[in-house]
Amino acid sequence: MTTDRRSAGLAAAHLYAITPDADPDRVVEVAAAAVRGGADVLQLRHKVLPRGRLLELACRLRVVIGGRTLLIVNDHLDIALLAGADGVHLGADDLSLLAARRLAPAGFLVGASASTPEAARAAVAEGADYIGCGPAFPTPIKAQKPAIGPQGVAAVQAAVDVPVFAIGGVEPSNVPRLVAAGIRRACMIRALAEAADPEAVARAVRAALTS
Repeated sequence: MTTDRRSAGLAAAHLYAITPDADPDRVVEVAAAAVRGGADVLQLRHKVLPRGRLLELACRLRVVIGGRTLLIVNDHLDIALLAGADGVHLGADDLSLLAARRLAPAGFLVGASASTPEAARAAVAEGADYIGCGPAFPTPIKAQKPAIGPQGVAAVQAAVDVPVFAIGGVEPSNVPRLVAAGIRRACMIRALAEAADPEAVARAVRAALTS
């Protein structure tokens, strides 16, 4: 995907699907269903898979999505670059945004997490192309962090000029609360991974975000 297509794809993105810590075949299955359901961005996030297998999985996902969806790798810039992904998402304990910008080619997307306007502005100043903001709702994935609610996400969204995606506990039943707060971008992890029909869930949530 070219630099222009990456930036345009990110600017137009509404649904950001994130893979679960599951068997690689299950990860591919959920990812493919999310893409069929209209996911604009797909992030490979797997906290327990060895790095060699993570690279193999990233390469599999790149083939599965076939350039229709932006592919982001969580945490690992080297794996993202080797797999030909479109970007990397970096957390507080990962490589710094500034370092990633020095190593990554032009147009490569770099995302960051922030739960306050101040943190979001700092991340953008260091080169973040987008922000994942939350937890928007209570979630067992981030049980130690209090939810900031749709209004907290909206405050971050108002503070920066890059796309802001609500993350944390997002599911079909609470997407209308995000939309009511003016939020039209969201990440989904558990609600997709645990769904009997991830494709239908992705399609319904994207429709709600864009309605």
